[in-house]
Amino acid sequence: MNKHTQAAPAKVNLALDILGRRPDGYHEMRMVMQTVSLCDTVTLEETGAGFTLDPRGFLLPEGKTLEQRAAEAFFAAAGRPQPSLRVTLEKRTPAYAGLGGGSADVAALLRLLREKYDPDLPRETLEAVGGQIGSDMPFCVRGGTALAEGRGDILTDLPPLPDCRFLICKPDFGLPTGPMFARLHFDKSAPHPDVDGMAAALKRGDLEGLARRVGNVFEAVLEPGERREIEQIKETLLRHRALAAAMSGSGPAVFGLFAPEAETAGALEELKRRYAQVFEVQPVGRLL
Repeated sequence: MNKHTQAAPAKVNLALDILGRRPDGYHEMRMVMQTVSLCDTVTLEETGAGFTLDPRGFLLPEGKTLEQRAAEAFFAAAGRPQPSLRVTLEKRTPAYAGLGGGSADVAALLRLLREKYDPDLPRETLEAVGGQIGSDMPFCVRGGTALAEGRGDILTDLPPLPDCRFLICKPDFGLPTGPMFARLHFDKSAPHPDVDGMAAALKRGDLEGLARRVGNVFEAVLEPGERREIEQIKETLLRHRALAAAMSGSGPAVFGLFAPEAETAGALEELKRRYAQVFEVQPVGRLL
């Protein structure tokens, strides 16, 4: 088998709301999610030595990786034996950033496996396989613009974003997802993003209406030092004419949403003087 390659686009959470803890231990989510052009690259080839993952400079966790678990779940769903595989990851999306880089890599692997071994496998089945590995895997498999509910795995397609651009900046620290969920408190008086209003704005093609509803409840549980850094990045983006700015996912990466005619060079220059990981990206449509 020759090498086959797939892009693994990151995501941003245009709106992220968490309603409470579910009986199964997960959290009840309502989010508007968007795939963007910042991406890793995943390469798949057959080998003669079980399952091998080459992360190209990144340390692997102990035990079975998410990629290996995903491959095993895929071949179980396809009802066929798993061949020996080598998977190579070329990373560009920052880790522990709230951009879904690790999930995007697994989703790209699943799309590659479907393409090469079972192209008739329904998309819904592939998303369900992803959902066995992580809550945001179904969206990362599908991509585009979607309302995500439940634990993040119940998806409703939304109209594509109107023409726009994003600047994404990751500060020089990480925020692992698990500890961020552990910080959550569910004060009914706390502000929540207007997810329904954002979905309606998308249906109207109203970029400014969407921008007014950008928000993320995780920003409410940042520690003081983290909050100062996040707010400084947001202030820089807004000062340079971003329509909205917010943290993505559980953070700490921050995105600014810009109208297509807005000049982003000033924001890029200012942020790059302070941070190593700053990206200008475009929205990406459906992947599958």
